[in-house]
Amino acid sequence: MDSRESAGIRSSINIPMRFVWPYGGRSVFLCGTFNRWSELQPMTPVEGCPTVFQAICSIPPGYHQFKFYVDGDWKHDEHQPYATSEYGIVNTIFLATEPNYVPLSPAGSNIPPPASNMDVDNEVFRRLVQISDGTLTETVPAISEADLQLSRHRVSAFLTSHTAYELLPESGKVVALDIDLPVKQAFHILYEQGIPTAPLWDFRKGQFVGVLSAMDFILILRELGNHGSNLTEEELETHTIAAWKEGKAYMNRQFDGQGRTFSRPLVHAGPYDNLKDITLKILQNDVATVPIIHSVSEDGSFPQLLHMASLSGILRCVCRYFRHCSSSLPVLQQPIYAIQIGTWVPKIGESNRRPLAILGPSASLNAALNLLIQAQVSSIPIVHDNDSLLDIYCRSDITALAKDKAYTHINLNEMTIHQALQLGQDPYSPYELRSQRLQMCLPSDSLHKVMERLANPGVRRVVIVEAGSKRVEGVVSVSDVFRFLLG
Repeated sequence: MDSRESAGIRSSINIPMRFVWPYGGRSVFLCGTFNRWSELQPMTPVEGCPTVFQAICSIPPGYHQFKFYVDGDWKHDEHQPYATSEYGIVNTIFLATEPNYVPLSPAGSNIPPPASNMDVDNEVFRRLVQISDGTLTETVPAISEADLQLSRHRVSAFLTSHTAYELLPESGKVVALDIDLPVKQAFHILYEQGIPTAPLWDFRKGQFVGVLSAMDFILILRELGNHGSNLTEEELETHTIAAWKEGKAYMNRQFDGQGRTFSRPLVHAGPYDNLKDITLKILQNDVATVPIIHSVSEDGSFPQLLHMASLSGILRCVCRYFRHCSSSLPVLQQPIYAIQIGTWVPKIGESNRRPLAILGPSASLNAALNLLIQAQVSSIPIVHDNDSLLDIYCRSDITALAKDKAYTHINLNEMTIHQALQLGQDPYSPYELRSQRLQMCLPSDSLHKVMERLANPGVRRVVIVEAGSKRVEGVVSVSDVFRFLLG
């Protein structure tokens, strides 16, 4: 039975799920409809708890059946939902694509009520120990609601009382692009300058009108790749930034009352705007950066571009301010597994949790670009067959195709993610700079430690891994931190 067909759902995005057999054994395997009952997936014991076996499998949304093969015998877990099928008694799981969708129980299924023995056992187990980072540790008491609100109030007060001027570096440069610039040239500028975004200047209007980002290039390359042929330099040469923005507005059905296309207004801020307002602008508009623009005239003419504000820069201000008084924010001492910040691999029964997007190194670049768009994420962990972390592919990595004009002789469906990542690697750059792109943390790490790591230049997200195996547990981004701190 094909689980996709049985659920009536078709999806190109698999969801990593953790399966657990907590009853011991010498050798434990997992098998189910997600691999057509044709493969035994090895389960490994958790460090420090040899009777608990686990496996993480990436499976499509829908209704699934599975069983455990323990020391040569087929078994099911009576404390998990189960049903009778052609394979005898099997455990069941349903992964919904819509958070509020509740499926009808399949015939013969037995789904335990909330007060089942499994829930009781899990609760007792959670009170005694926490399986984290592959080791057993005592559970950290949950933070009180009063301490959580106190922490959020103090962060909010700090952001409100400080302005964008504190983000401005003592020295530096900002890069702006003219909207009449060919896309190809803009592509090269972003790569050569090592920047993921740049504001757009309209000479005729005498003002900044938008931002060109790495996502624009992802959409451009996919659009040109739809013709079924390799990309050519001539195709990119004929597209100006202005023409692309107009075409993008047409594709997004952005029309005014007279049927003309219009682009989304530029999200910007002034140097006297407080950091909380800027943070909310970035989060609410789902943008990576906000231009800080200053004009001495009341009508806004002759604008000066001072800086490109990002959540990373604002987080550095927060960490710098609270570094020597972290005790004033009780939430900073909480391990990230306790507050569930970020996106995590869902456990059995957590079908309403946002799936974690991951891919293997042999997946095509086109698959990665599609997943970035469909899952609405800025990065994808790249994992080995055992789900251990290998690398990470980010939106900004698309600019590496400008290196040696790689876009003129590649096919998105033929180039693998591994090959695409190699394009962006500079063997002559210091190791410290190259390692910034792949930052890891443990589930037991404190929020304070994760924030300090995210505050480093060039770091926009941290991958949560299991100690030893480096199995991917989740991802925490800078935006996740601010959404949590601001409530």
